[in-house]
Amino acid sequence: MSEQAFYEADKTLFRDTVRKFLEAEIEPHYDEWEREEIWPREVWQKLGENGLLCVDMPEEYGGYGAPFEFSCVVAEEISRAGFGALSSGVSVHSDIVAPYILNLGTEEQRQRFLPKMAIGEYVGAIGMSEPAAGSDLQGIRTAAIKDGDDYVINGQKTFITNGQHCDVLVLATKTDPKEGARGMTLFTVDCHLPGFKRGRNLEKIGLHSGDTSELFFDDVRVSAADILGGEGKGFANLMNELPRERLILGVGCVAAAEGIFDLTVEYVTERKAFGEAVSSFQNTRYKLADLKTEIELNRALAEKYVDRFQRGELTPAEASLCKLAASEMQGRIADQCLQLFGGYGYMREYKISRFYLDARIQRIYGGTSEIMKELIARSVVGR
Repeated sequence: MSEQAFYEADKTLFRDTVRKFLEAEIEPHYDEWEREEIWPREVWQKLGENGLLCVDMPEEYGGYGAPFEFSCVVAEEISRAGFGALSSGVSVHSDIVAPYILNLGTEEQRQRFLPKMAIGEYVGAIGMSEPAAGSDLQGIRTAAIKDGDDYVINGQKTFITNGQHCDVLVLATKTDPKEGARGMTLFTVDCHLPGFKRGRNLEKIGLHSGDTSELFFDDVRVSAADILGGEGKGFANLMNELPRERLILGVGCVAAAEGIFDLTVEYVTERKAFGEAVSSFQNTRYKLADLKTEIELNRALAEKYVDRFQRGELTPAEASLCKLAASEMQGRIADQCLQLFGGYGYMREYKISRFYLDARIQRIYGGTSEIMKELIARSVVGR
């Protein structure tokens, strides 16, 4: 068997492990978590115990040292199963926070946080969005003011995924408000520090079990050793790390669309109208053909860009293109598939309704579709 065949076999085996975990540990409880509007903290430990967190981190930091594709497998299977809130939380933890610390952190920061994140003992979150600064990160107001050898942080963040559970936060601050983008600095903030406060778990129209919070900083004191990636380099570091975030979102969108499609095919095959299966009607058949084509086109694009990312060649514009195309596609798939369910699609007891609601945020978080278009346009014709 060739090396590539072994690689594909390992990936298939890992995918099967993820699916079995989701069937045993998530599926029986997810509806309850959705009603309670948060999934329990112990889920993180179970994810870690089963090796589903930070899988592409080097082994010395608790990961498998697996290729990025294996992290994609986790995102794909959670998304395909319709666990949108879980997918969002795990991706932030494993595909955003952990890589930031690995790529930008000191050895002390890596050793302090990454092994605990890999086993689910620590949960990671990233603090960027603020009440007056969403996609425009240069507008953030959370300040880290130098005080001797330390920095004192004051401000607030909102829409923070994993905010209720987080133990470590990659926090975007202004260390020099007069310098614009060059005045932004990232810190690793231990969420057990005095002055760090969690606000309410925000109520959302979708991702109901998702942990999405307000965070407050009242004279939180950190040291210069907590700076991540260099003082004044925060904006550049954010821009350099965003491609992976947007790529993994695109990968998840494609998988979620596949889950929606498979669910719909099963329903229209069993559902009868006028004495015939709904799948026998020409409108249904042609609609499914269109949707299948759209999904496959986006999967081909995502796979191309995953390959480019693994070779270190993915550009920010390409990541934006993948995220834009896949998230817009997922929204269309969710809407048109729900239509094929008829009135049942509007009932919460049918999983298609959750797929539909969870799809809407994909065009907003990680950078809105409008921001994605602007970034792509700049790569084509400049500013």
